[in-house]
Amino acid sequence: MRVCTYNTYDTANASDGEPVKIVKIYLKYPMNYTNCWKINPCIKRWRENKPYLRMLKHCFGTEAKSRAETKKKWRSVVGLEIHAQIQSNSKLFSGSSTMYGSPINSNVSFFDCATPGTLPVLNKRCVEAGILTALALSCKVNEVSLFDRKHYFYADLPAGYQITQQRQALAIDGELNFQVYTPGIHPRPYSKVSKIKQLQLEQDSGKSLHDLIAKRSLVDLNRAGIPLMELVFEPDLSDGEEAAALVKEIVLILKRLGTCSCKMEEGALRVDANISVNRPGEKLGTRTEVKNIGSIRSVAAAVKFEIDRQIKEIENGGTIINETRSWDTEIRKTVPMRDKEEKQDYRFMPEPNLPPLHVHVTKEIKNKYGLVDVPLLQESLPELPEETRYNLKNNFGLDSTAAIILTNENNLLNIFEAVVKEDSKRKPKLVSNILINQLLTVVNRKALELDTCILNAQHIGELVDMLQNKTINLTTAENVLEEYITESSMTPKQIVEKNNWTQITDEHQLTQICKNILLQRADVVKKYKAGKTKVFRALVGAVAQETKNRADMATVVNILKKLLDE
Repeated sequence: MRVCTYNTYDTANASDGEPVKIVKIYLKYPMNYTNCWKINPCIKRWRENKPYLRMLKHCFGTEAKSRAETKKKWRSVVGLEIHAQIQSNSKLFSGSSTMYGSPINSNVSFFDCATPGTLPVLNKRCVEAGILTALALSCKVNEVSLFDRKHYFYADLPAGYQITQQRQALAIDGELNFQVYTPGIHPRPYSKVSKIKQLQLEQDSGKSLHDLIAKRSLVDLNRAGIPLMELVFEPDLSDGEEAAALVKEIVLILKRLGTCSCKMEEGALRVDANISVNRPGEKLGTRTEVKNIGSIRSVAAAVKFEIDRQIKEIENGGTIINETRSWDTEIRKTVPMRDKEEKQDYRFMPEPNLPPLHVHVTKEIKNKYGLVDVPLLQESLPELPEETRYNLKNNFGLDSTAAIILTNENNLLNIFEAVVKEDSKRKPKLVSNILINQLLTVVNRKALELDTCILNAQHIGELVDMLQNKTINLTTAENVLEEYITESSMTPKQIVEKNNWTQITDEHQLTQICKNILLQRADVVKKYKAGKTKVFRALVGAVAQETKNRADMATVVNILKKLLDE
């Protein structure tokens, strides 16, 4: 406990700001800009008055600084559960279609709507997809796994239970290595490892449609029985950006494997986040679960909000309850859904209609029963994102940031590899810079989607060649890309010739242009010779403007320095 003695100035009841009384209070935690008004209600009025507000900031620092100091006193713990819809033509235990957007209740078999007497038949494609994903995540595939019934009542769950794998999952003990990097938040990328507790197969429930006007609910069972992989991660993340980076990595892996479309807008990938906070040295706090987060950036925002909410609640003297919450994208807050069900509420029991799932795991032993072959699936694994980043850095000399961006954008990666492969004389760093800096700048400026842009690797290679042989400069390259994206019938070379954008490299011509600029900007020249060397940029900019950004600026800088020193 800390003793805090201070004078209370109540300007509403005292004249000339005389101290009304001296208060001695006992603080469990230090007073700061954020919580000071809770100790003395009078201070709340001070924060609305600018002179007093300046005084508070002088005493305690800014609100942002106070928040940063508060974060140092807290440890946040985040664990994710990811539900990925397996990319298959039929459901996990029936032959019904999994096509998205089908008419309501058109993809429902007798088993999906829990007709008595119907039995589940396990989809082999789903097992293979689950194992392939498990191998990509360095999991140990169990030779025998079991199915269980998870009981709970809801209108869109016709049988009253979900078939899942609670006792012995398909795979366990995995590990995911990924990079955390958000421009504007992280100065540089850093590596993170998250442990995977298990990967299990399970069926999805249906969908409830609520008609608020008619005051009734309808049920669509098209999703009932859709095959899911549930990836359960250990609680070893510390904030929302790490959680978002993990989900991004999972999306990249699943897309390369072809085991999930990862279209979050269609519900093909959903994220649940378990979040708690505690002070360093203390035991873990009570966790809350934020359900069904529907986008990667929402994962970061939801986790960040929930961490801040829990810290604020505890610092205000409240307690965190074990509950389920959802992320409201409109108000950008987590809102309560229901109290968290305990494990015993689900009344898990073995699924009597499905035998144990056996798979072939030993390469040296012959697969004589035709089981799903794990070693064979291991050999079919494609190059994974972590390997791609390693190759880009070690084989092409790219930095970590460029390697992450290219790996995250598959279209850019394909173009990069094709351009470099077509001509070994092309510089990989220059190719990556054009794609990341110039191309993405144009795409963002035009508010386009990269996936919808028609990009030809040969044309990008032509642009790189013109840059390397100094036919054009980077500014012109960006202008060429802008016109190329909207006028794709022309090649970059044709665009340069049409607009007369060829770079001016003739030293005699550039010298004459520089002399003219120095004559026009005599006042700037005078300042430069007086010692104000920063005005040199103005002269360089004037040359660029005069030549419409066509001048070889490296040559221009040398010429200007030579002329100014004469």
